[in-house]
Amino acid sequence: MAAVHLAALQVAAPQVAALRRQRALSVLPKTTESPSAAELVLASLIEAGHNLAPDEVVPTVAAHLSALGMGDVAVYLVDLDQRLLVPVAGGASPTETLEIDATGAGLAFRSKEVFEEQVETGTRLWVPLVDGADRVGVLGVTVPRTDADTVRRVRNVASISASLIVSKSSHGDHLVLARRQRDMDLAAEMRWSMLPPLTFTNDRVAVTGMLEPAYEIAGDAFDYAINGDLAHIAIIDAMGHGLEASRMANLAVGSYRHSRRRGLDLVETFTTMDRVVATHFGPERFVTGQLARLDLASGLLKWVNAGHPPPLLSREGQPISDLRCETSLPLGLGYVVAEVAEVSLEPGDSVLFLTDGVIEARAPDGSLFGRSRLGQLWRDAAVTGEIPAEILRRLCHSILDHQKGRLQDDATLLLVSWTGPR
Repeated sequence: MAAVHLAALQVAAPQVAALRRQRALSVLPKTTESPSAAELVLASLIEAGHNLAPDEVVPTVAAHLSALGMGDVAVYLVDLDQRLLVPVAGGASPTETLEIDATGAGLAFRSKEVFEEQVETGTRLWVPLVDGADRVGVLGVTVPRTDADTVRRVRNVASISASLIVSKSSHGDHLVLARRQRDMDLAAEMRWSMLPPLTFTNDRVAVTGMLEPAYEIAGDAFDYAINGDLAHIAIIDAMGHGLEASRMANLAVGSYRHSRRRGLDLVETFTTMDRVVATHFGPERFVTGQLARLDLASGLLKWVNAGHPPPLLSREGQPISDLRCETSLPLGLGYVVAEVAEVSLEPGDSVLFLTDGVIEARAPDGSLFGRSRLGQLWRDAAVTGEIPAEILRRLCHSILDHQKGRLQDDATLLLVSWTGPR
């Protein structure tokens, strides 16, 4: 009988596959028109992208935009401190580094909207380069006219370009080095190699993080994953500075991901990380941090705290408040007991996770940055209507400016905003 059933399935399988293809095609617009020149150019760029080396991305993008009648193509990537837009070799020359807070290109980056400038040869379009929700940089191109079709075509090319930049950055150093304005120490090199994309956004949640000092960061780290109806969030601060702190942070993040992917709950993940850090670094070293899970369908946030500053909650019309949780010992001090706290978020709520280097940032006159200052600046930034990634960028710069650009400790922020159920 089993053989009969198997044979029936084997016969039916091609029919089922054909039915699925038919249903998929039925939702596509039907047209008998031949592809336009613009569509052919986009298809050519997508096809060319499969075999590009990192240093070939910008010249290839420029060539395809030229085929659409557009010129002076330049690609700018955001530097690691997110203050500058740095030109990538291979586009129009000469080009200069542009300030994010003082130029039209910077406005396009900050808002993720196209910005237009009139130039002698036509209109200069500054188009954000966004991979998913992560802001990569901007594309500059001069066009003879700015009708809706032209802007749409440039946006399409920018979308493909951003994906190429992100995917090709792991295949060589050309695009990675373009983002650096100075040498990076080895501890920071290790730290950045373990980071997820800085920003993720969908219709239910936005997650965005930032680390400083970008070129010397060592012990601070964050991680996240969006799996179905759950957003998994972690922020950690490894004891000390330099290579040992970076190694400890890498181990903690690796243990967190391993536990998460094995399906362990918050407490099991917490105790596993504690045991791993203790085993490999001994009883004199530790990691503070918080692990959290947000149910995207209900808004229920659960978290555990390992000797870390409590996160902040922002809710419209109410003062920013602390999210308190029974604090456990830091990870690595032996088996520690974790207590799970929970809060029900409302649509539009945001939670800001932070390391102690944020609130303990000290100005030259000795004054601390503090939680109240952080809350006030967060409130001020939120009322402007900026996207979460831009709010976080401004907060990080405020922390750096408070210390005149010289941090005494790593400072990391991770902002999670829940839009509401789907």
